Amino acid sequence: MWDQDSLRRIKDALDRWHEAHAASLPARATDARIPVEPVYTPAHVADLDFERDLGWPGQYPFTRGPYATMYRGRLWTMRQYAGYGTPAEANRRFHYLLEQGTTGLSVAFDLPTQMGYDSDHPLAEGEVGRVGVAIDTLADMETLFDGIPLDQVSTSMTINAPAAVLLAMYVALAQKRGIPPDKLAGTVQNDILKEYLARGTYIFPPGPSMRLVVDVFDYCHRHVPRWNPISISGYHIREAGADAVQEVAFTLANGIAYAEAAVARGLRVDDFAPRLSFFFNAHSNLLEEVAKYRAARRLWAEIMRERFGAENPRSWVMRFHTQTAGSTLTAQQPELNIVRVAYQALSAVLGGTQSLHTNAYDEALALPTEASGRIALRTQQILAHETGVADVIDPLGGSWYVESMTRSIYRRAKDYIRRIDELGGAVRAIEQRFMQREIEDSAYRYQQQIESGEKVVVGVNRCVLDDEPRPELLRVDEAQEQAQIERLHAARRGRDANAVKEALDNLRVAAEGDENLMPYLIDAVHTYASIGEICSVLRDVFGEHRDVSTA
Repeated sequence: MWDQDSLRRIKDALDRWHEAHAASLPARATDARIPVEPVYTPAHVADLDFERDLGWPGQYPFTRGPYATMYRGRLWTMRQYAGYGTPAEANRRFHYLLEQGTTGLSVAFDLPTQMGYDSDHPLAEGEVGRVGVAIDTLADMETLFDGIPLDQVSTSMTINAPAAVLLAMYVALAQKRGIPPDKLAGTVQNDILKEYLARGTYIFPPGPSMRLVVDVFDYCHRHVPRWNPISISGYHIREAGADAVQEVAFTLANGIAYAEAAVARGLRVDDFAPRLSFFFNAHSNLLEEVAKYRAARRLWAEIMRERFGAENPRSWVMRFHTQTAGSTLTAQQPELNIVRVAYQALSAVLGGTQSLHTNAYDEALALPTEASGRIALRTQQILAHETGVADVIDPLGGSWYVESMTRSIYRRAKDYIRRIDELGGAVRAIEQRFMQREIEDSAYRYQQQIESGEKVVVGVNRCVLDDEPRPELLRVDEAQEQAQIERLHAARRGRDANAVKEALDNLRVAAEGDENLMPYLIDAVHTYASIGEICSVLRDVFGEHRDVSTA
């Protein structure tokens, strides 16, 4: 991009500048320990090739964005992660968010639902409706989406181990309303590898879990073509303590494992790859985060085209959702989180996200109130309509610093993937706890930096207040747990017990074989079989996973 004589003169001048000011230039590095120069010039990106490394928006390698028009053509989807208590309570929150301008729903499920237990299971006691909405049967899904047009709203469901069951409920609900599955749009997270790696809400061992993941791939390709069958999630990897490079590398390594499993099943890569979606974290080092998104797109495009031989350009495209970093929210001076979230959201938009969730400022203390959730949504709306950042595609493209950082993250993440390949791929690397150890080491270093004061967190280790008021918090009424249990018992009393038994027996036989389980799951939920009953059958057939580090 620059001729050699010009680059040589710039490099010589940079060296003289450094020599003159070196004593007053303390060393700096990003959270991922990538050295940061005090100033950047064309010499830092001397080997940058525009067509190879950047290209055009909507064209390989998609560094500059997955779509040609980006936000000039359509703004990102504004989602708010919501759901708590009973389905009726969560439904009211959904309607409120839609009235406030949310353009997509994102469902949070409570811990028993995530673990495949009914609300009346002994292990569910005290957890029903606490961190999300409780869903036991199709009756709950009917209430949760009451008055919401499923063929007009995009729905994202944050569910993993029993993802196939919740998707079956959503499809069954649409069928009951006369809506064909091919009219449904949305995403089911369905990313079990990151549960073993970073989050822990797994049920079954890796083998049958991967089978369920690919069952969803196959079923969605055939019947729900507008649905994203997985959201390959770096978000939780980052929340567990990974840095930006590890977030990209481990997320993409998991993506490779899913693609390999689908190909091994006999699916063509171009049949499922265009519907793969990703989910990234937006942390506070703004420019490193922008570079992270750009590097991830470039690396995934290369993986799909070169490694998997995908021929459809849509297979090369990385589309991703972003959520601001929950782990950065502070209980101290929580109103400062409004500022943190705004900058984190800005990084996601500058990096070209397809949808965005902004955390509420009080989420370090409790589930968000309507007021705090509204502020979080308004943050996105201000970004979209007042700041001008959506007017230009890839506005930081060409920045010597951002391009240098993009290249550094790309190369370091690619090296991590090479090391994971040498261990036998993501599943084997997880079994050997390679990625877990890397995350643990990163989290430990980060915490040490905070405790030593090297890493400043305003309100925590700098600019601290001795006495600070606490905001009003949302409280989940304990009576809602009993109400949900009574609702479950009513559903059991009102269903055809013989039909439930037959559907569960058919599911068991199919699970013992190698058929796609999605049709059997849909049949079972239509009878109002509960998530606990369905997962109990699968536990009997598949067994349960135990982490070797804690077993």
